[in-house]
Amino acid sequence: MSLEDRLQGLALPPGHIVHGDGASALWVSRGPATPDQWLTIAREKPGLWPLVLGQDGPWDSGELVSAGSGEHDPAVLLPKWWYEYVEEDEEDDVTAPFGRDWPGFAPALPITGDPGGAAFALAASLLGGDPRMRLGLVAADRGADALGEMGWSGPANYVGDMGEVVAVIRDWEVRFGARVVGVQGHDTLHLSVAAPPQSRDEALLVAAEHFALCPDNIWSNLDAPTLDAYADRLVGQGAWAFWWD
Repeated sequence: MSLEDRLQGLALPPGHIVHGDGASALWVSRGPATPDQWLTIAREKPGLWPLVLGQDGPWDSGELVSAGSGEHDPAVLLPKWWYEYVEEDEEDDVTAPFGRDWPGFAPALPITGDPGGAAFALAASLLGGDPRMRLGLVAADRGADALGEMGWSGPANYVGDMGEVVAVIRDWEVRFGARVVGVQGHDTLHLSVAAPPQSRDEALLVAAEHFALCPDNIWSNLDAPTLDAYADRLVGQGAWAFWWD
C-alpha cells in the first residue's frame, strides 16, 4: 500500500509528501510537531512509521534516494566495516581495549523495558528540545525499514547502500529493542533502546558495533575518543545517536 493510501482519512496537521529518487516517499509536517501527534501515529496507525525530523534535511532539498535492493547480513557487514576503519587508524588506542581484531558481537540483551515507551520518551525529548522539529511519516512497519523507504542516505560517505545500514538496525531492533525515532538533517540518526547494556563488558561489545557502523561517533568525539571511553557512556543509556561526517 502506498504512502498516499495509508494517509487517507487521517487527521493530520498541514503537511506534504516529498518524493525522492525511485520509490522513496515521506510525508512531512509544515510546522512543528507535538509528542501527542507522534504518539497517536505510533499507537493507532500500523503501517505508518512516525519520525521526528530536524530542519534543513534532504526532505527540504529533495535529496532522498531509495535504498539498494537485496538482502544483507550484519554478521558479514559489521566485521568488514570494522577492519576497513581500523586500517585507517594510525594508532591502536582508538579501538582500545580490543586493538585491531574484531571482538565479536554483543549478545542479545533482555528487553525488560517497553520499546514503544522508550521510543516515545526519546521522541518527546527531541520535540521538546527544539521547537523547529517536525513530524515525518513513512509507509513502513518498522523503523529500520522506514529509513530505506524514505530515502535517507546519511551514512553515504561511508556506506553507499542504505540497505546495508537498514539490515544492521533491523538486527539491533531484535537484540537491543532499538527503534528508529528521529533523523536530523543529512547526517544524524536517533535510536531509542529498550535493552541497553547494563555492564561495562556488555557496553564494550556494543561500542565496537557502533564504531563499525559509524566510526565518526568515536573519531570525532572529543569527550570519548576511544571505544573504552565511549562504552562508559552506553551503560544504561536508553538512546543512541549516530553522526556521520
